[in-house]
Amino acid sequence: MKKLKISIEGMHCASCASNVEKSVSKVSGVKSCSVSLMLKKGNIECEDKINIEDIKKAVAKTGYKVVKVE
Repeated sequence: MKKLKISIEGMHCASCASNVEKSVSKVSGVKSCSVSLMLKKGNIECEDKINIEDIKKAVAKTGYKVVKVE
């Protein structure tokens, strides 16, 4: 199990953050996801073999962009 922090560009309301959380949570291998609108960051708990591109695509589907992954 590993934890990722992502920085997200483009969110402007609580609904934005909620949509990103829902989309990322559906990615195979993601156990949990919480997104902070104030910090413009998401914390993801996932399996070690997770594909970062899948997470980026899930965020992009909601109309936002991952600018950094830690």
